[in-house]
Amino acid sequence: MAAATAAGGLRPVSFPRLLRAVGARGGLPWPRGGRAAAAGWSRPEPGGEAQYCAELLRKRDYEGFLCSLLLPAESRTSAFALRAFNVELAQIKDSITQKTTGLMRMQFWRKAVEDIYCDNPPHQPVAVALWRAVKRHNLSKMWFMKIIDEREKNLDDRAYRNIQELETYAENTQSALFYLTLEMLGVRDVHADHAASHIGKAQGIVTCLRATPYHCARRKVFLPMDICMLHGVSQEDFIRCKQEKHVRDVIYDIASQAHIHLEHARSFSKKVPVKAYPAFYYTVALDDYLYNIRKVDFNIFHPSLQKRNTLLPLYLYIRTWKKTY
Repeated sequence: MAAATAAGGLRPVSFPRLLRAVGARGGLPWPRGGRAAAAGWSRPEPGGEAQYCAELLRKRDYEGFLCSLLLPAESRTSAFALRAFNVELAQIKDSITQKTTGLMRMQFWRKAVEDIYCDNPPHQPVAVALWRAVKRHNLSKMWFMKIIDEREKNLDDRAYRNIQELETYAENTQSALFYLTLEMLGVRDVHADHAASHIGKAQGIVTCLRATPYHCARRKVFLPMDICMLHGVSQEDFIRCKQEKHVRDVIYDIASQAHIHLEHARSFSKKVPVKAYPAFYYTVALDDYLYNIRKVDFNIFHPSLQKRNTLLPLYLYIRTWKKTY
């Protein structure tokens, strides 16, 4: 396995190295100045931005961190930057008490992206790392703006009206990340784009499901209202962590939609360039969650769903070895 090469003859991280990387500090040294320097808004030592982004991912987007490690070496640090950018935006909604504050932070990132494309990134480690990624891979500005615009619209604390609204949000955020990852890999292919669209929608749906216990504990429910109404389930039912069949039926319907998107994505696999496969290894984490939620009969509050799967690095490496997504 360790000798297997990735798509297009590019060698991925070996399995022993992957295991080391998921240990303390993500296997990546801190830039000089220590943890406090890396956590600040001042520019780290040259090259330190990549370590900062990797550590942010390891803490806030563990699966994205693992998947980034399995990209070709010339794309890996850029993937850290891209996903760290996504983490920065995703954290805004949960860290504010007033929408105005969230709008100000979104405006910071909107201006940061504008400045990045003018070769004048702000002195913020994720922004500097993102500037390097944009320069290296000639990434499309449009996708960054779509992500910011969609997350800004999502600052309102309200449930999705229907599954299509959730899918639109996922398309403009998660799918956009996959489009940018394909650009990093030098893939411009309509079939790869179709697969990326469906995988992004599946990820958006799964993320919504995974966050439900967290949000319910804070008396918030964002699950699609049309599916809840179809089964006669109220938001209060979720807030009270009810586990009756009609509540689990809501989760089943939503999870099934994620599964359908993954199946659609794989229907293009024979037409998708093998070079694009590393962009889609996130499907391993999605499969794992959907399998586990089936095991607990779609009880979204089951404690096992909140635990990190320690075998995920192995599952990911096996997928790279099989050259499938």
